[in-house]
Amino acid sequence: MSISKEWLDFLREQYPEGSRIRLREMGSDDPCPIKPGAMGTLQCIDDRGTFHVAWDDGRGLGLVIGQDSFTVLPPPLQTLKLYMPMTASYWEDDGYTEDEYTLNSHELVGYAPQIMAVLEKERRRLIDYGESHGTEEPERGLMACYGEPDGVERKVQSYWFAAEVRDGQLWGVVECRIRGELTAEELELLKEDIGGQAADGFGESVEQREIQAGDGLELYVHLWQPDGWTIQTEQERFGPQQEQTQQGGMDFA
Repeated sequence: MSISKEWLDFLREQYPEGSRIRLREMGSDDPCPIKPGAMGTLQCIDDRGTFHVAWDDGRGLGLVIGQDSFTVLPPPLQTLKLYMPMTASYWEDDGYTEDEYTLNSHELVGYAPQIMAVLEKERRRLIDYGESHGTEEPERGLMACYGEPDGVERKVQSYWFAAEVRDGQLWGVVECRIRGELTAEELELLKEDIGGQAADGFGESVEQREIQAGDGLELYVHLWQPDGWTIQTEQERFGPQQEQTQQGGMDFA
């Protein structure tokens, strides 16, 4: 059986090594076939499109689309966190002039609850808008605005902005739900898209929202700054941490 390179690339991208396989029925003439309902782990997909599986009973036997009937459970969704420094502005009026001051991420820790509430309120506003207009925001978040037919679009299911206190600082954090593994190039493309949202999209909307921080202090939060702004993964910034959720499946018969 011949298989196109495009379809082969798609299968390998969607179902990398480690995907789980559930057999419905083996259609080959193997004298000792794998029993229906058996589970195994995908080792690789070869150039002919054969799914090479390490079965849980210790056997190793491949499956062929169109010959064998099976379900591929895609890799579980993972949470990728990307962190960026956060600042906030406020103004003081002495009766003659109004001066702008900036609080850095260390100084913002005391206002974390108010800032988190504003980010959540903006997120909720977008979700409500998406639900009322039938758009993708409820499921995909800000990935609904991405729009490029590439690996980032296929692998990143959703992302939203939030905030998190770590190491004595308040960080802007983007929580991305990803299926599979991003290449280095795809990660840079995702960071670039998030940077645009932090500067001109979601972030611009947030920084126009006045935050009542107590004692008459009114803060305006910035997820992006023109100087010295960086965005890093959790591993780059703090060390590895990952969450996984099993979802979905794709049938072949």
